[in-house]
Amino acid sequence: MPTSTTFQSQGVALDAWHFPAVDDRLATPAGRPCVVMAHGFAGTKDCGLQSFGENLAAAGLDVLAFDYRGFGSSAGEPRQVISLSGQVEDYQAALRTAAQLPGVDPDRLVLWGVSMSGGLVLEVAAGRTDIAAVIALTPLVTSNPDMPAPAAPLTAPDQGLPANRAATTARLLTQGIRDKRAAAAGRTRVLLPAVGRPGEVALLNLPGTYDDYASIAGPTWRNEVNASIAIEAMRHRPNRFAKGLRVPILFQIADFDRCVSVGAAVKAAVQARAQIRHYPCDHFDVYPGKPWHESISEHQVRFLTGVLTPAAVPA
Repeated sequence: MPTSTTFQSQGVALDAWHFPAVDDRLATPAGRPCVVMAHGFAGTKDCGLQSFGENLAAAGLDVLAFDYRGFGSSAGEPRQVISLSGQVEDYQAALRTAAQLPGVDPDRLVLWGVSMSGGLVLEVAAGRTDIAAVIALTPLVTSNPDMPAPAAPLTAPDQGLPANRAATTARLLTQGIRDKRAAAAGRTRVLLPAVGRPGEVALLNLPGTYDDYASIAGPTWRNEVNASIAIEAMRHRPNRFAKGLRVPILFQIADFDRCVSVGAAVKAAVQARAQIRHYPCDHFDVYPGKPWHESISEHQVRFLTGVLTPAAVPA
């Protein structure tokens, strides 16, 4: 079981779980490697991350899993507001914290991300010398790879008639503009459901998405998020960092993913010279209780032990 801890990011107390490595099989004289992980879009660490953390700790890695500011058990106001630049800062603060954990090698840190955070870790890793490996699980690396920003919103619109899709998207963007104006004026933010059923105004509303997210939802998760993230995500393109990365990277891609672009993920993985693993599943089929979770977790362990076993570490 993990132990609870807190750390500061831009003056905000973030809540985290520390999974200590069960042994020192991956240790060098400088210490053990440590994985830093956070959830994807609107997620909290109690939405399925514990199983990933425990499996990695059982393989000899320390793990630090945290909630972003304003989400889950972390402090921060306003609540339920995604700031992509803020989440990058939170990852950076988590890395500083991980480097100071007892017995951890500060120069062998691992970035782990899923969905939206699977793209964020590419940005966080850029230009750093203390990152030993990166794992990007079902990563969102661009909102729309075929259109220049601003492009389509983050949402997967209603799958009904084209008129319904257009109406749903228009209502979402209208709410996004209202939220941006509220933020600029210091008023209460406009929140929308993170996930909903087809036809509902939500950031994700594909058939089955609501039930899939609800199946992994932990006690601190709330189904609401700032409406303006639909606009901010249009300009978010962490794939631009892939080509410059020079560390071992594992991309785990769900070939039937309906929530992120599979083609964009493959292209980013090739640019990053990553190891690529494909799974015949959808976006949410990677979590505990789903058919592909054990294989995906096993492949993460195999990848990290392969690149972090002391005999493989250059002198």
